[in-house]
Amino acid sequence: MSLRTYRQPRPLSPLREHLRDTFWFSPTVALVLVFVLWVSADALDAALLQALQESGDHDAVRTLISWAEDAKIIVTTIAAAMMTFIGVVFSISLVAVQMAAGNFSPRIVRIFTRSRTSKATFSVFLATFLLALLVLTSYDSEQDPEKVASVPLLQSALTLLLVGLSLLLFIAYVTQTLQLMKVGPVVERVTKESFRVLERRPAQLSDEAPLPDEVATVPHRGRSGTLRDVHVARLVRAARRRDVVLRLVPRIGDFVVPGTPVIAVHSRRNGGHRDLPAWQVLQSSVSVGVERTFHQDLGFGLRQLADIGLRGLSPAVNDPTTAVQCIDRIVQFLAAVAHRPLGAVHHRDRDGVVRLVQDGPGWADLVDLGFAEIRGNAVRDAQVSRRLMAAFDDLLRLVPSERREPLERHRALLVQAVERGVSEAAERAFALTPDRQGIG
Repeated sequence: MSLRTYRQPRPLSPLREHLRDTFWFSPTVALVLVFVLWVSADALDAALLQALQESGDHDAVRTLISWAEDAKIIVTTIAAAMMTFIGVVFSISLVAVQMAAGNFSPRIVRIFTRSRTSKATFSVFLATFLLALLVLTSYDSEQDPEKVASVPLLQSALTLLLVGLSLLLFIAYVTQTLQLMKVGPVVERVTKESFRVLERRPAQLSDEAPLPDEVATVPHRGRSGTLRDVHVARLVRAARRRDVVLRLVPRIGDFVVPGTPVIAVHSRRNGGHRDLPAWQVLQSSVSVGVERTFHQDLGFGLRQLADIGLRGLSPAVNDPTTAVQCIDRIVQFLAAVAHRPLGAVHHRDRDGVVRLVQDGPGWADLVDLGFAEIRGNAVRDAQVSRRLMAAFDDLLRLVPSERREPLERHRALLVQAVERGVSEAAERAFALTPDRQGIG
């Protein structure tokens, strides 16, 4: 039976995921929103002052002016202190990112850039600073209640609220940063991202008829880079309009250069090649970047876990316990996909006709990605070899018979490597004893 899956195209474009991978978007939106908030609050302050002046209640106006003057001192202090506060947070971020990249993997840096807490903290800090400056421009030096034109009391109150929110976010930010400097929370975050990708894949298993004849290919015409994702809904619509089937040639995560075929067009009709979707539409549906992302990449999580485990096994770090923690998560992920359909994903239009075929990693690909490199470096660390033996045994008990071969192959290669690399029989027996804690 062919391991092929089906799902409806997502109505949303990958733009949301692309923006999550940036760090400029959230602060920019926050600055725009705080400017709009300031304009609204300034209008409300002016309306309140005008209403009090028209009522002739000069005592209330003087009280309002007194409150605003007291708030001005606080707002001035906030404006002076926020940039220093932002500098402290930025310094903490740089140190945390540098330590994570050095101790775990450079690909872990994306956890910090995608962190909602980090973005919210910077956004609110910058918004507080900008609002404090804008509020200071609203103060009127006139003290006569009959002539004063502006009393930014509401604006000052909003500034104080943002300061309180900044303090709460600072506590959350420091807590998160300290957590992400430890290997346990990092590998857990990577595993959760991997499961989110897995949850977007369908669970049913079905056969699929062979594709019709290939009539054309669309080459990549943009910059060289890694295929991050494709706009599934757009490609399905384009294929439906022309009554063709599109096939994504490279896998998500492959490196493509200009001229590389990225989309193959299949059509049953004679002369179908004369009625193809415009290449601009197809090309704009393919997103290429400088690095892989989680959006549609099922294997990227295993890639990161393997990288962290390899860094722990390197002589410079020599931390086999980190490798064991990564193996734990690799086993968790592989156990979750042990009975799920893998391979090509077939995207259908609203009539149920297959319009886009997207190749994906199979079971053997995921097993190799998770275990091959760590297994090759596990001979000198009995803790890691013992954990691997337990991992293979556990997965062999879970997977169906047709998926046992990759696991049995890696288990046999590990046994051979230990027998060649460890001279003492007792040490070999110890290194090949399954243990879920490594040495527990």
